[in-house]
Amino acid sequence: MTHATFHSVFDALADTAEEAANLKARAELMRALAALVAREGWTQAEAARRCAVTQPRMNDLLRGRISRFSLDALVNMAAACGQQVHIQLQPA
Repeated sequence: MTHATFHSVFDALADTAEEAANLKARAELMRALAALVAREGWTQAEAARRCAVTQPRMNDLLRGRISRFSLDALVNMAAACGQQVHIQLQPA
């Protein structure tokens, strides 16, 4: 039996490096938005209102359901609640 070694769980889950990079970026944005909600003490309903989404959608974010969010949707949510998204390239 052969064991593969991966740099991250996203590398293990994804079929391509591009897909892994997308998963990593989405996860980072989701963590940042969840941290903002916790730091501000917002309820799910308040966070949903501020991020311009429904409460069930906010619940999906806070439960880490990454497959339900695109990068565009997460950037839009961040912008709606007054956050600026910064993307930085780094060598792999």
